[in-house]
Amino acid sequence: MSSDSGPRDREVYAGRILTLRLKYLAQPDGRRHLREIVEHKPGAAAVAVDDQGQVMLVRQSRPAVGAHVLELPAGLIDPGEQPIDCARRELQEETGYLAAELQPLVAFYTSPGFTDELIHIFVATGLVASPVGHDEEEEIEVVRLPLGQAIEQVLHGEISDAKTVSGLLAYAHRSTPSPSPSPSGRGFIKG
Repeated sequence: MSSDSGPRDREVYAGRILTLRLKYLAQPDGRRHLREIVEHKPGAAAVAVDDQGQVMLVRQSRPAVGAHVLELPAGLIDPGEQPIDCARRELQEETGYLAAELQPLVAFYTSPGFTDELIHIFVATGLVASPVGHDEEEEIEVVRLPLGQAIEQVLHGEISDAKTVSGLLAYAHRSTPSPSPSPSGRGFIKG
């Protein structure tokens, strides 16, 4: 018989992309608190920017939210695959374009309060048409938007997918020159 009579961690569900685990975490006062943890495969996405400065997005059905959602091309990282290779593969599969260059932009946990899902986002440039068939279950519409219009849609809640919001805002921030500090050291000079 075990000397620890407290509840044990246990796996509740294991699926193709996630595992639900109940974990009991020890607190400083000796009590244990139950946490529901979703272990999720990591993903990668691309902010694909064409020669005209437009961003390439995809609209696809997302049954979990009951809507067709406008998002960055993205997908799950296969075992042994590097995030940059996943972003390259998903860009081609979902849009029919290859990128001459992929640069890291940002990586973030989607909701660290309950999941370890980590998304890596890259900037894809030098796009060249290279159509391939995408998954049979995916119905994807490719949408190109000027960056400013995409940011307006983010700010008005028309684009609400977290990785897309994060990727577009990070790219817009990277692409916009920083304001210069004023001589007094306070405020900024608009330039």
